[in-house]
Amino acid sequence: MLSLGILAHVDAGKTTLTERLLHTAGVTEELGSVDDGSTRTDTLALERQRGITIRSAVVSFPLDGVTVNLIDTPGHPDFIAEVERVLGVLDGAVLVVSAVEGVQAQTRILMRTLRRLRIPTLVFVNKIDRRGARDEAVVAQLARRLAVPLVPMGRATALGTRAARFLPGLGPAALDALADHDDALLAAYLDGGVPEHRLRAALAEQTRRAVVHPVYFGSAATGAGVPDLIAGIERLLPAADGDAAGPLSASVFKVERGPAGEKIAYARVFSGTVGVRDRVRFGDGHGVGEAGGPVGTGPGARAAAARRVPGRVPGGRPEGLVTGLSVFEDGTDLRRDRAGAGRIVKVWGLAGIRVGDALGLPGRAYEHHFAPPTLETVVVPGPGTDRRSLHAALTQLAEQDPLIDVRHDEARQQTSVSLYGEVQKEVIQATLADEYGLDVTFRETTVICVERLTGTGAAVEFNKKDDNPFLATVGLRVEPAAPGAGVGFRLEVELGSMPYAFFKAVEDTVRASLGQGLHGWRIPDCTVTMTHSGYSPRQSHAHQGFDKSMSSTGQDFRGLTPLVLTEALRRAGTLVHEPMHRFRLEAPADTLGALLPVLAGLGAVPQRTGTEGTLAVLEGAVPAARVHGVEQRLPGLTRGEGELETAFDHYAPVVRGPVPERARTDHNPLSRKEYLLNVTGRVTG
Repeated sequence: MLSLGILAHVDAGKTTLTERLLHTAGVTEELGSVDDGSTRTDTLALERQRGITIRSAVVSFPLDGVTVNLIDTPGHPDFIAEVERVLGVLDGAVLVVSAVEGVQAQTRILMRTLRRLRIPTLVFVNKIDRRGARDEAVVAQLARRLAVPLVPMGRATALGTRAARFLPGLGPAALDALADHDDALLAAYLDGGVPEHRLRAALAEQTRRAVVHPVYFGSAATGAGVPDLIAGIERLLPAADGDAAGPLSASVFKVERGPAGEKIAYARVFSGTVGVRDRVRFGDGHGVGEAGGPVGTGPGARAAAARRVPGRVPGGRPEGLVTGLSVFEDGTDLRRDRAGAGRIVKVWGLAGIRVGDALGLPGRAYEHHFAPPTLETVVVPGPGTDRRSLHAALTQLAEQDPLIDVRHDEARQQTSVSLYGEVQKEVIQATLADEYGLDVTFRETTVICVERLTGTGAAVEFNKKDDNPFLATVGLRVEPAAPGAGVGFRLEVELGSMPYAFFKAVEDTVRASLGQGLHGWRIPDCTVTMTHSGYSPRQSHAHQGFDKSMSSTGQDFRGLTPLVLTEALRRAGTLVHEPMHRFRLEAPADTLGALLPVLAGLGAVPQRTGTEGTLAVLEGAVPAARVHGVEQRLPGLTRGEGELETAFDHYAPVVRGPVPERARTDHNPLSRKEYLLNVTGRVTG
C-alpha cells in the first residue's frame, strides 16, 4: 500500500493528472474532465460548477507491485487547511508544476512543507503541450526558487505542441545531484564511472529519504510522460510498512456527513486492524499532568491541547462502536468487515469523532504545518434565515474544517467565521445555500490579530474571603512563551489536594478564556501555572445529611477562573500583534523608483533587493491588512508586468494607527460587576 498525495498550485493540472493516472492504470474507461465537471475526485456540485478542488478526495488504483491510495488535494490557497490534514497520512507525494507558469506562490509553500516533513516527493512538470511551455528553464527556476536538489528523469521534445513527448533518460545532472549526497558514488565516479543500475539504486534510496526529487515532464491532457511518472511512483516512493498484527493506531484526516447527517471519518491505519463492531477509543488523550509538571509539552501535545474538547480526560477518551467500514479499491470504496495497516478507511459510528483524532493508540501527531487563517468576517443571515439553524450549519462546516473558527456573540446576535480568503467566503456562502437552504451575506473581511504577554502576572482569589462569591480558591500565574509554543498549563499545587474534576475545570476554562485577551484577541502562546487551590468539601450534619449548598462544584471553579486569569493578564500586560505576510515582488527594474514609495506608504518593508535579468526582485514583509492595497496598485505602477507572491509569515506588534479591538463574546471578565451579574445574577461587595 502507498498513500500518495497530489499537490499543486491552482490550475497546474493536478485533478486532470489524477484522472489520467486512473485511466492509465485501467480504473476508468473514460477520462474525466474538469471543464465538463465529470472528474472522479471532484464530487461536490460546487467543485464541478467552479472547476476547482475544494475538499480532499481519495481514490485507489493498482500498480504491478503496489496498491496506491491517491489523495487529490485543493490547489487554491484558500483551502490550504485541506492539504494540511492530508500531509500527516502520506507516504509520498507528486508536486505538479505548470510548464507554462512555472513556480508559483503555492508551489513554494508546498515544497517547503514537504521538505520540512521529509515526505518523498516526485515533481511532474505538466502542460508541455501548451504554447509557452518550457523545460530546462522551469527546472532552473525550480532549483533557484525552491532551493532543492533535483534529478531530471529525461527531457521534453516538441514543446508547446500536441506532439510534445517525454524522452526518459538520466543525464550527467543526475550523477552530480546524487553524488552530492553519496561519497561512495562520487568515489566510484572518479575511479572510472558508475554503472546505471547503481545510479538508479542510489536514486531510489535518496528519493525515499527525501534527499533528492526526481523531475518528470509530460501532459496530463495528452498522457505524455504519465506512464514514466507511474513507473517512478512504483519504483521510487516507499510503500507503507505498518504491522497489521500490532495494536490499532490510525489518524483521522477528514470528517464528512452522510445523507442522514451521520459522521463519516476518513482515517489512515498505521498499524493494527479495525473492524465492524469493534469498540475503539479515539481522541487526543491529553490532560492535566502531575503536580509541578507541564501539560502539553512538545509540538504534538501542544497541537492536541489546542483543539481539546471539554470532557476528554486522561483514561477517559471517548469510545465508540464501529458500525460500518469501507476501504478504497479499484477507483471506488467498498464495504468491508475489517481493514489493516496501510489502508485508508471510511468509518461510521463514531459520533464524537474530529479531524486529527487518533483511533486506538496515538500515532503521528496532528500538527499545524501552515499558518492559521488571518481573516474573519461576520455572517449576516438573509430574510427568513433562522439564526439557530445558521449557527448549527456553520458548526458542522467547522467539523469538516477545524481551522474555520466559528464565534457567536449572544449580546449582538451575530456569528463570525475565520477565513483564508475571499474565494473561501464565496464557497461557504454557496454551501450554506445549496446544502442547508440558508441565505446569507457577509460583512467586510477584516484581519485577525493576536495578543502576546509583555510580562509575568499573578492573581489569586480565596474561598469565602473578600467578595469572592464562588466556593473555590484559584491562583494563577501567566508567563510569556515563544511564538508557536502554544498554551502550557502547569500545577504548583498537589494534584491530590482536591478532586481531579476541579483541576480539569480550571484548565479547560483557562484554555477557553485565553481565546479573548484584554483587547478581545486570542492569546496563543503562554504558560499558565496554578499556584493556589482550595474547595469546600461536603459536610455531613446529623439530622440534615449533606448540605450541598455549602460544598464546591465544578461550576464554582469555571466561574471564578476567568476573573483570576483576567487579573493576572492585566498585571502581565498584553500587546496586540497583527499578521504579517512575506512578499516577493518581480517588476521591471525601471519601475522600482515608483514602487518603493508606494510600498512604504502601505507599510511594506523591503528586506532584500536584487535583479534577475531586466527584472527587479523585492522581498520583504507587509501587514496582511495592506496586501490587497499592494495588489490593487501594482498593475498601474509596473505597466501590468509586476508579479506578487505573498504568504503569512509571522505576527508583529501593531505600530500604525489605534490598537485594534475585538468585540467580546463572553461574559466580559474585564468588568467584575458585569461578569458577576451575567454569571451569578448578583454583585457581591
